[in-house]
Parts: sequence; structure tokens; C-alpha cells
Amino acid sequence: MNSDSAAERVDTTKPHPARRYDYWLGGKDNFAADRESADAVAEAFPTVQLAAVENRNFLRRAVAYLTGEARIRQFLDIGTGLPTAGNVHEIAQGIAPESRIVYVDNDPIVLVHARHLLDSAPQGATAYLDADLRDPRHILEHPDLLSTIDLSKPVALMVVAVAHFMTDDQQPYELIRTLTDALAPGSYLVMSHATNDYMDEHDLARSAEANSRSGVPFQLRSGAEFAKFFDGFNLVPPGITAVTLWRPEEYRPHPRPEAVSMLGAVARIP
Repeated sequence: MNSDSAAERVDTTKPHPARRYDYWLGGKDNFAADRESADAVAEAFPTVQLAAVENRNFLRRAVAYLTGEARIRQFLDIGTGLPTAGNVHEIAQGIAPESRIVYVDNDPIVLVHARHLLDSAPQGATAYLDADLRDPRHILEHPDLLSTIDLSKPVALMVVAVAHFMTDDQQPYELIRTLTDALAPGSYLVMSHATNDYMDEHDLARSAEANSRSGVPFQLRSGAEFAKFFDGFNLVPPGITAVTLWRPEEYRPHPRPEAVSMLGAVARIP
């Protein structure tokens, strides 16, 4: 893993979802093209920064549930994004230090900072793959993955705020199913996804135009379309819901679901 060569591959002229997300979360590892793209989206969806924060909170609660209650000790986090507070290994190893995590992302700048993702508890392990969800076989057969997690034992597959960057022609359902088919019974699929369930025709038109200007492929999906990712799996209560409403830790004035427009779910693979 050569961070110097990765830095040379960073294209600062084109926006990337990981860096755009970093901008919304208040990070500093983004460039003008990322900020322009993010602002274009925010014009049509002004609460997008709130959505990014609440999506991160969903990830934290899901990992805590899987580690603490479901007793999962292996995680495959695809579309990791730039390291920030509360990465999967920090949450999981804070509960079970022996947890093992493999991170996957395709943005070279994430690779530059991957050392922060590899700061594992000594009882566990972490690895980072410079790979792409659109090539699931490469991920599954990667020697660093195979030396870090045991696919014959349950794994939590995390695909959080990623699938909406794949349009239907990229066969997202088939890609996710290739990954879940490789996992042992008792594994879990964790996903969140931007939705059009709360949008009227005017909102949809503005969103489509903004996403076109943003330069990042993007596809909203309905709750029914999102549910297809979980066909045949056992949804953990409360099932498919707004990310803000998935096992909230305590009562607080949650933002309205339409202000976040993100669905989330966790399901057990039988």
C-alpha cells in the first residue's frame, strides 16, 4: 500500500463521493471540484449535510448493535470514505477488541489516509483494500481480505450510503448479491440509501437537475426498490426505516424523515 503513488493518482478536477461526503461532514480532505459538486446538490436538497451526519450516526448504531447484541466480530466496510471519528473498527473494537475489519474504497486520497484505518487494537486486525464495489470478485479474492477475515464465519457487510452512486445499468442488486452469496450463514447486510419516498414531482425534478450538474452519478430509490437488496434475508427490527429512526439510542427531537431522505436497514443472512 503505497500512499505516495496513491497521492499521484488523485484527480482534483473531478468530484468524488468520498471527498464530497468529507466536505459535508466538515472535513478538510476535499478540493474545489468536490465542494462545487456538493454545493450543487445542496441547492436542491439544503439539508444534505444533516443527512450525511445522520447517516454516520446510523452506521455507528448498526455497528454497535452487531458487535454488542449480534456478537459479530468481522466486518467488511465497502465505500469506507475518508477516515473520521467513529470508524467501524473504533466502534467495534471499543466493544470487542478482537474484532477484525476490512475497509474498501476506490478513491486514492482515502488510501493516502488509510493508516488511520489500520490503527487496530492489538487483539484484532484491520486491512484496507484499494478496490471498487463494481468488481466484487476482486474484493472477495483479495489476499489482504482473506488474511484478515474468515469468510467461513459470519461477516457484517457494510454498504452505507454507497449504492445510490450506482445507476441501474451498473447492476447494483447483482453486485450486492455476489458479495452476500459469498458470506457464511449468520452474516449481516447493513445498507443505507438516499430515497425519493418523501419527494414530490417538483423535488424530484430539482434533485435530478442538481445531481446532473454535480458530475457524480446518482440514483434515488424508493423504499420498495431499496427492499429488493434484502430479498430472502431476515430484517432486524425495526426493518426498513428512515436512518434517524433505526434503533435510536434515546429520545431527542429527530429531524423529519423528509429532511434526511435516507433509508437504512440491517438484515441477517440465513
